[in-house]
Amino acid sequence: RDLSEGQTPQTSSPLNYPPPTLLNKMFSSTMMRGATIVKPCMEVRQTAARQGPVRVQASGLEYAKTLPGISGPFGLFDPAGLLNDADESTVRRWREAELTHGRVTMLAALGFVVGEQLEDFPLFGGNISGPAINQFQQVGPGFWEPLVLFIGVCEAYRVAVGWANPVDNFNSLKSNYDLGNLGFDPLGLCPTDADELYELKTKELNNGRLAMISVAGFVAQEFVNNTEIFQHLFKTLEADVGL
Repeated sequence: RDLSEGQTPQTSSPLNYPPPTLLNKMFSSTMMRGATIVKPCMEVRQTAARQGPVRVQASGLEYAKTLPGISGPFGLFDPAGLLNDADESTVRRWREAELTHGRVTMLAALGFVVGEQLEDFPLFGGNISGPAINQFQQVGPGFWEPLVLFIGVCEAYRVAVGWANPVDNFNSLKSNYDLGNLGFDPLGLCPTDADELYELKTKELNNGRLAMISVAGFVAQEFVNNTEIFQHLFKTLEADVGL
């Protein structure tokens, strides 16, 4: 229709757009909500990438059945049923502890026998004598400091090789760590055949278990009668057999 003089023409639009300031607020709010969702997702992906692919763990009992060390006449020896409530990570930690203590006590058993036969060894001025449980107190200064340092270096290396970062996975071994394998084989005795390696690991475990029992017996016997191992053995044979 014709416009009267002085009137401003008005145009109509089928869409009603909100003011620019409202659009800016809506866009900013949407971006903030999106950021709060994306950031945790990115953190989860980054954490998963550091930890590697997720692997479903077997039960402790089922996992223990796959490990070396199962031999007759007992088979899988677990009279207390500890494996029933344990998970794979716990069993791996137990096996690592068993291997470590077995190796240490095999050296200790050798030290008991050899140390008591070398009482006049010139390294310590010939002042070491008597049962092995009393020989530690007879060692002079300058021996314990290097020994403690050596043990600390060995333990630090073992932790670096086998144990996971406590920040990401506290008190757990690395998932790709071969239990007991510290890369120490100076004589090249470790077999490459899987069956031979399994048998060798079983022998090591059995000897370590025997050594743990033996060292406990050595210590208890020497505390009781304050007599060296072979002296006690020969006295017993003389009394019982009449040698």
